Amino acid sequence: MNETARQISKGSKSSFYYAFNLLPAEKRSAMNTVYAFCRKTDDIVDEGLDSEEIKYEKLRKWRIELEKSIYGSSGYPLLNKLASTIRNFNIPLEPFFELVKGMEMDLQKNRYLTFDDLQLYCYRVASTVGLMCIEIFGYKHASTRDFAINLGIALQLTNILRDLKKDADKGRIYLPKEDMKKFNYSEDDILNLKYNENFTQMMRYEVNRAKMYFDKATKSLNLDDKGKMFAARAMQHIYYKVLEKIIDADYDVYNNEIKASKFEKIGISLGVWAKYSLVY
Repeated sequence: MNETARQISKGSKSSFYYAFNLLPAEKRSAMNTVYAFCRKTDDIVDEGLDSEEIKYEKLRKWRIELEKSIYGSSGYPLLNKLASTIRNFNIPLEPFFELVKGMEMDLQKNRYLTFDDLQLYCYRVASTVGLMCIEIFGYKHASTRDFAINLGIALQLTNILRDLKKDADKGRIYLPKEDMKKFNYSEDDILNLKYNENFTQMMRYEVNRAKMYFDKATKSLNLDDKGKMFAARAMQHIYYKVLEKIIDADYDVYNNEIKASKFEKIGISLGVWAKYSLVY
């Protein structure tokens, strides 16, 4: 926990870092703190060789330390800095605890029967982050919350499609069983990385669903708030580029590394920043 929030954000080499690096200093620092919290919470579940029981206990203690930081003081400097950020930007507490619940879901289940089940997971691990961020950006219209929720679901669905192979290697399958049944594609097919026509049809269906949530996010964003959301919009464009790369690979995420390059992330972020700086 000795890393600074900025080091955690930069070290991740994520789209997040490039999209939010153009914010004013105070907001950039706040975003790095929020991202570092999210990253560390995720790492409790995804990193290391601990058993599920030990990870669950670590997550429980992390939640307790989060509460301590908010209502007093934690032994973790990062959480104390996060609590200060929450106070400074008047961020609601619910998204932080919902994020922890989302990570608990990863320990409790590795299959999803329906899309409704998966949607709750996406909300907890991704939409919550958006709800934290919009308070830092600032906004006028309540519909911007819908923007954050829909964009979070779109981003997480994109992650799930991109990381299908990596997650399967960990024994996790996020695609809803009802969808797999619809396209006559089984869990064993995923675990065996079976690329066939059924798979491409299923992936096309899932990509279109992700696109729908990107569209819903865009339609939720009021013109008055677009300028302040330029960093989130940069994330939206970066991840939409990933979706396009999945399509260009004919949905073969098993045998192709699907990702936006550093150059693409920087270019998209600068382009969106310039557009919103000039227009709004």
